Amino acid sequence: MEKLIDESVQGAALLLDKSIKNSRKLYIESYGCQMNFSDSEIVASILASEGFNTTDRLEEADLVLVNTCSIREKAELNVRKRLEKFNAIKKNKPHLKVGVLGCMAERLKSQLLEEEKIVDMVVGPDAYKDLPNLVREIDAGRNAVNVLLSKEETYGDIAPIRLHSNGVTAFVSITRGCDNMCTFCVVPFTRGRERSRDPQSIVQEVKELWNKGFKEVTLLGQNVDSYLWYGGGLKKDFDKATEIQKVTAVDFSDLLSLVAEALPKMRIRFSTSNPQDMTLKVVHTMAAYRNICNHIHLPVQSGSDRILKAMNRLHTRVEYMTLIENIRNIIPNCGISQDIIAGFPTETEEDHQDTLSLMDHVKYDFGFMFTYSERPGTMAARKLEDDVPEAVKKRRLEEIIALQRRHSLYRTKKYLGKIEEVLIENSSKKSDAQWMGRTSANTVVVFPKEGYVIGDFVNVKIMDCTSATLLGNAVGLSENN
Repeated sequence: MEKLIDESVQGAALLLDKSIKNSRKLYIESYGCQMNFSDSEIVASILASEGFNTTDRLEEADLVLVNTCSIREKAELNVRKRLEKFNAIKKNKPHLKVGVLGCMAERLKSQLLEEEKIVDMVVGPDAYKDLPNLVREIDAGRNAVNVLLSKEETYGDIAPIRLHSNGVTAFVSITRGCDNMCTFCVVPFTRGRERSRDPQSIVQEVKELWNKGFKEVTLLGQNVDSYLWYGGGLKKDFDKATEIQKVTAVDFSDLLSLVAEALPKMRIRFSTSNPQDMTLKVVHTMAAYRNICNHIHLPVQSGSDRILKAMNRLHTRVEYMTLIENIRNIIPNCGISQDIIAGFPTETEEDHQDTLSLMDHVKYDFGFMFTYSERPGTMAARKLEDDVPEAVKKRRLEEIIALQRRHSLYRTKKYLGKIEEVLIENSSKKSDAQWMGRTSANTVVVFPKEGYVIGDFVNVKIMDCTSATLLGNAVGLSENN
């Protein structure tokens, strides 16, 4: 499962170079995972060349695009509510056009366009380069749709426009699609098969970000550990590659090394990893480079072997725990986070207790926890009855969240009295007199602003903590500046 982030509405604002005489206004909202937010930046770039300037003011918009998520029912319901609002606006603004992008677009194309008639355009994740043609179609008064999946498209040749950027951190997509057919997940159906981006284009994008003043990148993919470049093509076809292609192939560990060496002061993160694909070669590479952050998001989904098998997760409880132990032996201070699903079909109380006991063993730094949401078209929806009562799902989730809070506090307390290097990202949400940044292990730190600025690497002595945040005082700039 992709690492999920806040589903709150995200309007896209950007001032383009004044030399670009764009006259039409584009408003983008993104929901769900980091990949969707990264894709919205690609979309903004493609449409900028077609005369669109992005805006954060809905009332200015000529075109509204909603980049959607289908990973949970709640995400789709949120999008539908927003589409209803946009349709209400269209009654007083007839020229306004509305389009749906992303995973919902692929899954519900007919319903959105023909049955409910609530959008003008539907565009799948692999069809964004066709947006100029699709916009011309809707300008002519016709509905437009392109949800074809690609075996090659990676958007490696598109320079994203950084939306809502703090000028410090940025996403860089390295793979698209997923070959791991987890029974609960729609991603293989909505984003297609796994393919990787040319490593040189990735390094070049990171260099360009550094030249613009960015200090941290997150390498993104549905499953970054499956990254494999042998000249292009689907990962599943690697066996057909020539011997030279196989010898010169670049895997994820190699890519990490390439980026880390090319930009030795750029902080590097990555997400998301899959336990069945993550190798100790990657962990050793992390340990070898100071600028690769000591954090791994490693979804487990369940602590029960029986449920893991039903989910088609190709790792066992013991294999997962062994991987965690190896990570901590190689990188003792590595932050580890999780995804967990409560109430998967057939889950018993014993299965649930297995999840809690695994959490007790690992003691994650933080996590993303949800109740099971049946997704039409997935193997779980086709083969398994959603038989765990909602009240039981909710109670199990509450127990998982409560335990994670205790473990998070256990982890943050270990920082007390220590000095941590923090990259300043923004002002604290609670106080404009304080900065907010993160440690290498991805733990949030808040401290008084004093004379520092966004983008500084600051050494901070940790004085107090909550389960989610470290509180401290700056003791000076770090040597990484």
